[in-house]
Formats: sequence, structure tokens, C-alpha cells
Amino acid sequence: MSWRGSTTVPDRIFACLPYLIPLVESLNFSSSLLTQFPILQVLLLPVLLVGSVYNSLGSIGQIVIFFALFLLVVRNEKISHFIRFNTMQAILLDIVLILCSIGLQILSSAPGTGFALQTLANTIFLGILASFVYAVFQSLMGRYAEIPAISDAVYMQVR
Repeated sequence: MSWRGSTTVPDRIFACLPYLIPLVESLNFSSSLLTQFPILQVLLLPVLLVGSVYNSLGSIGQIVIFFALFLLVVRNEKISHFIRFNTMQAILLDIVLILCSIGLQILSSAPGTGFALQTLANTIFLGILASFVYAVFQSLMGRYAEIPAISDAVYMQVR
């Protein structure tokens, strides 16, 4: 149930698509987990394929996609609130990943932190994967995915 009117099936599908970006970005944190559990590579094969296309765009292409989603979708009031909300939430998840990546780079300079960083990276990946599954399921059901702290920031940005 959506609080800003009903959602159509195309709206639900379009609301799910932006969540692919943080999921693809989180693959950078999954290397040790994927080597320990090879079955995950099989399960995540479609995401790995999307990730290879996304990564082939380079940094400039990824920044263009980021700003295009923000300026052309989130700020466009002609697009339904449901799609704009989910797009902004995916953008904020991506920003969280960028901050986590910077934090891991800083922590990696300290000696003897290999195992702790590997555990932290796995936790970040699993957290984003869980957020992805939850948000896509809620979006397909036509409901707003309420991710703590992030959804509050999204509501402030999307009117």
C-alpha cells in the first residue's frame, strides 16, 4: 500500500531498477565471501553480468548515471512519488557504500587489520544484499521500503 496513491505494475518495476546500482557497487566488498562460497557466484551471476556492463562505463559514466538519476528522476515531479522515493533511497545506499569504501581504505593502512577488514567488507556486502532484497520485494508489492535512517533522509529530499 502506498501513501501517495496507488502504484501501477510498471511503476513497481521501475522503482526496483535503481537498487541495482548499490548492489553492483557492493560486489567490490564481496570478493572474499564469493571465494569462500562459490555457490554465491552462481546465484549472483545476473548481477555480476550487470556489474561488468556498469563497470565498463568507467568512473565518468557512473557519475553521469548517478547525477542523471538524481536530476532527471528524483527532482522530476512528473514522475510518481513511488519511483522517486525508491530512486533516492538507492542513491543514498550508494553514498553509504562510497563512505564505507573510503573508511575501509583508511583502515587498510593499519597493520594487522586484514581479517577485521575482510569481515567488515563481508558485513557491508550482506547488509546491502539484504537491503536490496527487502527493497525490491516491498517495491514489487507496491509498498514503500522503510530502511531505518535512510528512509527518513529520503522523505526529507523527495516531496
